[in-house]
Amino acid sequence: MRLRHSLAALLPVAALLVLPGTATAADADLAARWAPIHYQDTDSSDADADYLSAVDYDGNWDALDNWEHQDDSAARLTGAVYYSVTETSTHWFLVYGFFHPRDWDDQPDPLSRNTHENDMEGVLLTVRKDGSTYGKAEAMITIAHSDFYSYVPAGSPYTGGRESVDAVLPMQTHNGVAHPTTRQEAKGHGCYAGNGTTFPGGDGVVYYPGTAGEAPSGGNDRSVPYRLVNIFATDGLWSHRADSATFASWGTFRGDNGKDNAANPPWGWDDADDGDDLPRGMFTSHPAYLVSQYFANEGTFSQAYLNNPYES
Repeated sequence: MRLRHSLAALLPVAALLVLPGTATAADADLAARWAPIHYQDTDSSDADADYLSAVDYDGNWDALDNWEHQDDSAARLTGAVYYSVTETSTHWFLVYGFFHPRDWDDQPDPLSRNTHENDMEGVLLTVRKDGSTYGKAEAMITIAHSDFYSYVPAGSPYTGGRESVDAVLPMQTHNGVAHPTTRQEAKGHGCYAGNGTTFPGGDGVVYYPGTAGEAPSGGNDRSVPYRLVNIFATDGLWSHRADSATFASWGTFRGDNGKDNAANPPWGWDDADDGDDLPRGMFTSHPAYLVSQYFANEGTFSQAYLNNPYES
């Protein structure tokens, strides 16, 4: 088991439809309520290679041409964040996925060790059903390459379980509601909670949830809206899960630049050393069990799903 290092955070979202007196929310509204404020570091040698986009940003689902099309037009790299919602009687589990057409390096990579076509990393947010419309955030797990990292917001009762808690999850209020903050590295795009500091190289893009995604004006744009994309939308990512143009195998994107077939959607995410009972894909197949193992002191916590669309 590895030792964890400490990480520590930021803001707005579009106006949300709140239904007074209700205790449940539609998936889209729930995803918008908790959508993260996302800090994307950029590398000045090729900043637009760090912009968020949709998998089909180039108008097709052929994952073998995403590397080649990435630098055709930065205007096509409009901010997009994938989401899904899984539900038990006590909690919602929200996955947010951040896609980039390239995992890249500014140095030559003749052995294909540091680069690959397509890249998706992200987070699993645990939200307790507390009787309010959108519940209360209690924990977040992120994926950075082949490791998961654990965070709890201030005031959460959760403590470290099988894994230690890496840091407090920073939240920031905008228009009266608090949102988690996330960050990604330039080039390799490892995903962590926000850390409240400036970007390592001084430049980066800050993405905010919005109704429509926009492309950054440059590598140091501090206010860029992204759109939320339902993983289960018609002709969406999940519907292409068996499409050989998009995926090389279950939970693995096709890719032939750099290391072949090296990127994964949420149902292919894995921590390399967290135990045989936590196999690849637990972010989606059994998020309640994953959270129950990564944390302790969860209180009332059901692992029986009322809705898990990944089981269909």
